[in-house]
Amino acid sequence: MYVERSAEGEIIGLRKEPGPNSTEVKSLNDQEVVDFLEQNLEKDKLKLLLSQMDMGFIRLLEDLIDLLMKKNIVILTEFPKKAQEKLINRKLIREKISSQNLVVEDIL
Repeated sequence: MYVERSAEGEIIGLRKEPGPNSTEVKSLNDQEVVDFLEQNLEKDKLKLLLSQMDMGFIRLLEDLIDLLMKKNIVILTEFPKKAQEKLINRKLIREKISSQNLVVEDIL
């Protein structure tokens, strides 16, 4: 996120793209950004933001699990049966989406 600051140095806005007054980059996990959001967003919007962050984190975990399996550090059958099913189903859906030239992040 690109941060826009006041003359006093306080965050007054967050942008997806850089602008003339927003060139500083900060993570959504940065405490200063979290404080700004808590002060300026309703709880429902904060929950939505958290769920969006969770989706990115889930994708990171999926990629990590794939990498560990490719390096034979972890074997799929070592996961509980329900976890195996979820991993396989998500992988199949992602493959189907990518075969249709869709961007997964735009859908999720």
